[in-house]
Amino acid sequence: MAVQAQFPDEQSADGKFQRQEDAFRAWVTADGSGPYAVAAGRYHLYVSLACPWASRTVIVRHAKGLGAAVGLTVLDPIRDDRGWAFREGPGFSADPVNGFSFLREAYLASDPAYRGRVTVPVLWDRQTRRIVNNSEDDICRMFDGAFSALARPTPTLFPAAVEGEHARLAQFIYEHVNNGVYRAGFATTQEAYAGAAREVFAALDELEERLATRRFLFGAAIVEADWRLFCTLVRFDAVYHGHFKCNVRRIADYPNLQGYLLDLYQQPGIAATVNLDHIKRHYYYTHDGINPTRIVPIGPALDFSRPSGRPAHFTAAQTR
Repeated sequence: MAVQAQFPDEQSADGKFQRQEDAFRAWVTADGSGPYAVAAGRYHLYVSLACPWASRTVIVRHAKGLGAAVGLTVLDPIRDDRGWAFREGPGFSADPVNGFSFLREAYLASDPAYRGRVTVPVLWDRQTRRIVNNSEDDICRMFDGAFSALARPTPTLFPAAVEGEHARLAQFIYEHVNNGVYRAGFATTQEAYAGAAREVFAALDELEERLATRRFLFGAAIVEADWRLFCTLVRFDAVYHGHFKCNVRRIADYPNLQGYLLDLYQQPGIAATVNLDHIKRHYYYTHDGINPTRIVPIGPALDFSRPSGRPAHFTAAQTR
């Protein structure tokens, strides 16, 4: 019997999930050298708190103090065959900028010929009424760079001192953890699933060892790669462990990763960016190819507010 892929256009013949490329990659510039110049109130962020990619942009927007400069609208976590929707509900709302009913309308307004999958996040330009960018990597870099005149001076999430290693580690986390869990969960053959799942746990084992002597990935200071990893870790035990069959171990079974997850969650304002109800309802209800009953589990019981138990002696000197 043929297995229906969650996203057929992103599935290889051997059952591997191959994520589509981001379609909109224009940049906001600090010096006005391009069509999208930095200006308070000009740009608006459309996100889902269920999505780890979108959640990272919400976190960086918060960390940089851009709440007053860049608007934010959260979409309904339940995505059906019409795509991401703007509705009124607990923690999500209608579209206050354009009055769109579905995010696809923003894509078609920007490119009437667009036929790909509609994804979050979306950075929307209110002035030209089009999408500037739908790549979370680009949006995070713009918030930390081009938007500096409107942002807090600290933290610097892409520090020049570790630029090369940071880029390499971020790519490793993306390939083997962020996208790794999706490659396991959306696989349609045993071989594709098993290979992806093993890669996830090999990477987690490596990161567990790295965090044995560091509070965060590069020492005492939090960088963008930390939030990249956090957005997968915070969803792991609730969703990826069961729903995506990444069940060799839980994050709770890794002392360093679990403590690191708690340390990040307890940073000021971060708990408000994590909505486990949105997360669980999105994955378990939306992915009916994986969970055809659409039953959303009542567990697990997770407490991200308890003390991390990590050593207090980690210092900024321990960055290598």
